[in-house]
Amino acid sequence: MAFSRTIARTLILLGLVYGASPAQSAVPPSRSLPALSEPQRAAARANGKLGRLDETTTSARSRIYQFVLQNGLVVVVVPDLRSPRVTQMLWYRVGADDDPSGYSGLANFLEKMMFRGTRALPGNGFARTIASNGGIVGGFTTHDYTTFYEQVPPGRLKLVMGLEADRMSDLNPTDASVKRERKLLLQDRRNDIDHNAQALLKEQMDAALFLSHPYGKPVIGWSAGIRHIDRHTVATFYARHYAPNNAVLVVAGNVTADAVRANAEASFGKLTARELRPRAEHAQPPRLGPTQLWLHTRYTHHRVFAREYRVVSYPDARPGQAEALDVLAQILGGGDAGELYQELVTRDRLAKDAAASYLGMCRDAGTFSIYAVPRPGVSLRRLNNAVTAVIARLRHDLVSSRALKRAKTALVAEAATRRSSDFARANAYGQALSIGLTVQDVRDWPVRITRVTAREVEQVAASELTPAQSVTGYLLPQAAGAGVGRRP
Repeated sequence: MAFSRTIARTLILLGLVYGASPAQSAVPPSRSLPALSEPQRAAARANGKLGRLDETTTSARSRIYQFVLQNGLVVVVVPDLRSPRVTQMLWYRVGADDDPSGYSGLANFLEKMMFRGTRALPGNGFARTIASNGGIVGGFTTHDYTTFYEQVPPGRLKLVMGLEADRMSDLNPTDASVKRERKLLLQDRRNDIDHNAQALLKEQMDAALFLSHPYGKPVIGWSAGIRHIDRHTVATFYARHYAPNNAVLVVAGNVTADAVRANAEASFGKLTARELRPRAEHAQPPRLGPTQLWLHTRYTHHRVFAREYRVVSYPDARPGQAEALDVLAQILGGGDAGELYQELVTRDRLAKDAAASYLGMCRDAGTFSIYAVPRPGVSLRRLNNAVTAVIARLRHDLVSSRALKRAKTALVAEAATRRSSDFARANAYGQALSIGLTVQDVRDWPVRITRVTAREVEQVAASELTPAQSVTGYLLPQAAGAGVGRRP
């Protein structure tokens, strides 16, 4: 069977974001890997003074409100009275980066435990209550944050706020529930990573790319780290990070700002702020040269070329730098019109598919990823050389005005489509605030994209896509590895 483009493109989506958007469910979330989305700098910056309601725009149809409760909970409201539903998203500033030494997967583990019951609603009572009120629930974890969401009819917002406040203050992990969750998570690990060739390659490449930085650890955790998790570890991690002053609440849809503020005060406002430890600022070990790795596995029948570069993220970038990386990724990998596809697939017929992506919404370094699937008879080494030549040209030559305009238009249009739903808008603002950006950063992004110049694209290609900052991976079927030392 021909290699599926959908499967191949997961190579550039795995890692911080393990898939597409998080699945929505009317029952406890499925045992899938955390999505999204990914899914990173310091505490969210709130606009306005404590407790005061502030408008961040002047357009009556696009007002966004932001305020802070006395206990430190940041609240953002994105009203849309035409919407038939309300989306609530609660973002905790804790993720896999915060797993203590000797553990991995703990933040992800606790996200799953949040659906296993409080003293007031034991077992699956949380999800069942929301389902019985016409709602859906879900959650996801990344390296930088953990997020829970509910979508309900407008009249049920007060209910879900009360339920989330209960989970924030009174989770009740037991030895039995932790043991059961640990078994399920290890099973997830085997099914979704250990037996998934693309996920294995991505995991190994991340470990090589980020060296000792926590981004090199998988969000789901290594099996050995997961086995260390017990009830005491879960309870300690929960008490340390799940607090109102470590969270951002985003409510979008058929609501008013006054109603959200009143309900938030009545539910979350009664919770006490906690003394938080500052989040660790992990030093990035210098990369001194390029890395290559070959993965021969029985879990694939296809060959794949992949490359990752460690690059700047939005919180760390100079003005316009991250936007230029987004434009560069679109120029290279923007579907069939992208430079990689045009050269490797259409013109030279070296590959069946090729794409690129930039993941820059993270607290620390971002990742620029490229992948290609060779045609039969084309070696991965030859494909590597062809990709390198395309990158080298962009590092030294200005992109055409036509390609630049096409890339920027596509990015702005995609952003408009992506933010057409309450969930997508809540996700965009929550993610930004969780990594140290602002509401205005999200609102201004399309305009900043339109201002990117060809010179800026050339500069980021030259400064960020350097060999020393790269890891190149070759995925091959195990049968091709009769000489494991043999190079593709």
